[in-house]
Amino acid sequence: MDTRSSAPLASYIDLLLDAVCAVDSQGRFVFVSAACERILGYTPQELIGLPMIDLVHPADRQRTLEAAREIMEGEPKLNFENRYLRKDGRVVHILWSARWSEVDQLRIAVARDITERKLAESRQAALYAISEAAHAAADLLALFKRIHLIIGEWLPALNFSIALYDEQCAQLNFAYHVDDRERQPELPGTVTRRLCTEVIRSGQPILLTPDGGELLPGLGDLVAQPDAPCWLGVPLNSQNGTIGALIVKSAADRERYTEQDKELLQYVCSQVTLAIERQQMHARLQHMAQYDQLTQVPNRELLRERFKAALAAARATSGRMALLYIDLDRFKQVNDTYGHSVGDMLLQAVASRLKGCIRDTDTVARIGGDEFVVLLHSIQALDDAQRVQEKIRRALAQPLRLDGHCLSIEPSIGVACFPDDGTEDAALFRHADEAMYAAKRQNHRAFDT
Repeated sequence: MDTRSSAPLASYIDLLLDAVCAVDSQGRFVFVSAACERILGYTPQELIGLPMIDLVHPADRQRTLEAAREIMEGEPKLNFENRYLRKDGRVVHILWSARWSEVDQLRIAVARDITERKLAESRQAALYAISEAAHAAADLLALFKRIHLIIGEWLPALNFSIALYDEQCAQLNFAYHVDDRERQPELPGTVTRRLCTEVIRSGQPILLTPDGGELLPGLGDLVAQPDAPCWLGVPLNSQNGTIGALIVKSAADRERYTEQDKELLQYVCSQVTLAIERQQMHARLQHMAQYDQLTQVPNRELLRERFKAALAAARATSGRMALLYIDLDRFKQVNDTYGHSVGDMLLQAVASRLKGCIRDTDTVARIGGDEFVVLLHSIQALDDAQRVQEKIRRALAQPLRLDGHCLSIEPSIGVACFPDDGTEDAALFRHADEAMYAAKRQNHRAFDT
């Protein structure tokens, strides 16, 4: 290239926002415009003589070399995208067009820095993906893992935590936590717990960087050293208050979080909050559909589901199971004498005592009024059901003190065992029901005499 004729032209080229460069047949820079320094961080003097490929991001080098070969074979390239590494280590996205000058034996290229556009596109795609994941989430843990993966594509977030706060219990639970140093963030005094607590207390996002200027009282030690990691905590704010916090931590001496990162993470947290609230609402509705609202034991529908499962298991293993049908004698008199509030407390106390008579694997259900069913999911012999029956009778015979009244209650209990009293659900329920009414008639005769 004739430097005498190119010198005046270069002065005009240096005014361009896009970079212009020339690379020889060995792939070394022989000319760069002033914009190269703004884009790559190297002065023109530093770039001249350097192999162009050394500045290309390692993941893009192979296809860049292939593109260079095609250009040198006479095929111009328009709007080719790849990534370069700046002098400070940051990644820049470049859009360039190039052709081969046979006369000069040079590749002439014009390059544009599209890093901001690519980052904006990446973040927009990430936010859309998070929104889609949040709306489709059936499992919160899977959602949190997915969000961590997405955020990690545009934000340094190797260390990532989501903590949920139970206001009734005043308890902080880490629903998701990944950290290269702190394995148990729930322990008192851990850094993650301290930051989560402050974010939830204030209901405001917190950005901590070593060069962040004014620091929050009590948290300054987190970024006291120049090479300390950067912290960003954002609250999960719902209409009913702050329900938790999302925390990310960068690696030490790496890219710092910015105010823009904080704004984007606030949007992410709004989506996470909506997903959590939907999950909690679904759980509440499911609980209402399957549990008796007064006694909080399974209702008729959930009992039928568990009964079918227990029956199928007994058939598959040639085992046994039992059904105890329980009715409270003269319960109506309690309501008529002491009022329905005392009657409700009596039902709650009975449900509690029944649960104390069985194993965790068994079921107590209220199927209506003063009627309960105990499902023994697996028994070894008929005597097992009879022992539970007597245990229930003794437990319910103990006096109850309710609202200043001392009450006694006596149950009528009917027992049905599989396969002795039936092999189908309808037959077993009918047998237990009939046995319960037979016990009730016997109790009434004993009471009347």
